[in-house]
Amino acid sequence: MNPEIKLRQAEIEDRNIIWKIIQQSIERRRQDGSTQWQNGYPNLGTVESDIAKGFGHVLTVDGEIAVYAALILNDEPAYSTIEGAWLSDGEFVVVHRVAVDEKFAGQGMVKKLFDQIEEFTKSHGIQSIKVDTNHDNIAMLKILEGRGYSYCGDVLLRDGMRKAFEKIII
Repeated sequence: MNPEIKLRQAEIEDRNIIWKIIQQSIERRRQDGSTQWQNGYPNLGTVESDIAKGFGHVLTVDGEIAVYAALILNDEPAYSTIEGAWLSDGEFVVVHRVAVDEKFAGQGMVKKLFDQIEEFTKSHGIQSIKVDTNHDNIAMLKILEGRGYSYCGDVLLRDGMRKAFEKIII
């Protein structure tokens, strides 16, 4: 029997589980030798802010939170200045702070998350998805490449330069 996988908006009651998942991801990034997420960001305040603004989303497997991501519509100030060029200038969904519970790591959950985000984007008539990641986040770089995201250039975020990607959905 296939598990039920759903993307839903995060609720304030989810914050401790989400924070635990993000802490696991911070540690995995550290063990991988990455500089991403090693300076106190994201933190519990980031999660609470995401939830309060309606940005926080969770992918659940049979009701259990497996993945966290912030989905932001048309708003990432850092994306206004790119060393390169975006594919489009229409409406877009920004994907930030993707973190997988270690219990679900290696099971293709981030691919399933992107399936759900792409469906959400399409169903709302939004043109594209934009996402950035650290130059040394090999797992995310492989996922983006495998899902047909185009490398558009580099953007400067609070903790350094990031590789920026976009995928046209409609």
